[in-house]
Amino acid sequence: MEATSEENLEPSRDKRGCFECCIKCLGGVPYASLVATILCFSGVALFCGCGHVALTGTVTILENHFSKIPSDHTMLTDVIQLMQYVIYGIASFFFLYGIILLAEGFYTTSAVKELHSEFKTTICGRCISGMFVFLTYILGIAWLGVFGFSAVPVFLFYNMWSTCEAMKSPVANVTSLDSICVDVRQYGIIPWNATPGKACGSTLGDICNTSEFYLSYHLYIVACAGAGATVIALIHFLMILSANWAYLKDASHMHAYQDIKMKEEQELQDIQSRSKECLNSYS
Repeated sequence: MEATSEENLEPSRDKRGCFECCIKCLGGVPYASLVATILCFSGVALFCGCGHVALTGTVTILENHFSKIPSDHTMLTDVIQLMQYVIYGIASFFFLYGIILLAEGFYTTSAVKELHSEFKTTICGRCISGMFVFLTYILGIAWLGVFGFSAVPVFLFYNMWSTCEAMKSPVANVTSLDSICVDVRQYGIIPWNATPGKACGSTLGDICNTSEFYLSYHLYIVACAGAGATVIALIHFLMILSANWAYLKDASHMHAYQDIKMKEEQELQDIQSRSKECLNSYS
């Protein structure tokens, strides 16, 4: 009977051990860094994917309706192609940077330090954490500019869309639809000698009804939202990295204090042992 009871207790002990191990593993996950990484990946993916497709649709709209001579928008086409290549670079860089920051969060979280009791901070580790704080700060400022820049095409497409909606409105007092025009040359997108350069009346309404316009307009909105999400993620990362850097700094001071304390205790023990030896020799 005793052997049977011991055999029954062994599976429960194994389950308890696995449960405690899972709790320790979950406790070692830097949830703040994980949330910031997911938000950063989502924002960059939305900005890069939607922005790339929206730029292609913008070129199609300009070529078909506003600048039918290729030489008039050659520079614009080159700039858009360059921006698409930059988007590829941004996606690749932030994929690697997000993984690096997530790994840095794993190795600096207090839960991981409890699992590895011999963990000690070094000057190199603190310098790397400080470098990440500085780099994330610079990237956050840069993405604020990207967020503002991504709102420009949203504004332009919104102006065109609101003009089309105003023509369709039954309460609008419009004597001639041909007098309502959208001239993209005034925005500096194409040169002033581009033909036709503007769209009026029914032509403008047809442009607003095309799938390229509808898709590009909404993709620019999503890309702008993705840039905003990336800014929030970088601010989140900046707070996490600053807290981790402060923790590493305090931990280094604590380790230095513990080392000094251990040396003093060792010296005290040596003095006591010597005094005992002296007393024993006199006795």
